Amino acid sequence: MVAVLDTCVLFPAALRDTLLRAAEHRLYIGRWSEAILEELVRNLVAHGGVAPARAETLRTTIRGAFPNALVAGYEHRIPELTNHPGDRHVLAAAVHVGAQVIVTSNLRDFPQRALAPYGIMAQSPDDFLCTLLDQFPVEMTMIISRQAADLKKMPKTQKDVLFTVGLLAPRFARRMRHLAQGSSQ
Repeated sequence: MVAVLDTCVLFPAALRDTLLRAAEHRLYIGRWSEAILEELVRNLVAHGGVAPARAETLRTTIRGAFPNALVAGYEHRIPELTNHPGDRHVLAAAVHVGAQVIVTSNLRDFPQRALAPYGIMAQSPDDFLCTLLDQFPVEMTMIISRQAADLKKMPKTQKDVLFTVGLLAPRFARRMRHLAQGSSQ
């Protein structure tokens, strides 16, 4: 499954980490454009309290970790699209790479009537992560466990990670907690 990640799901660090780890484990193919990454950098600096150099480092790290994820050459598609004008670049990138899903918290900017001609659906991060959990429960459990273990500067438990991810993906977090409880019995 090819999924274009909108800026709004890359902005929150814990959610970004979970989504990118799932892509790294090849549970789906994550894609984004330079415009999405630029918007991420801009928003991290303006609204996330992140220093410009650190935001640029994040962009460089994402590019380096996923060298084939960058979508280019989609701009000619933008004029034909009918979704929200500010998010047409996201849909254009998705159409260009044949994505099945756009993962976004701004579902209203991607109405079904604008997506249907291209066979693309917009999913909230909660729905998307629940889909991955349905398909890959062992892998998703491992991803959350590893995500918690990798937080060395400010150590977190799996419960802490799920709490933070659960702010934007509450059903996923609840299901992951339930799965963890079931496996520890």
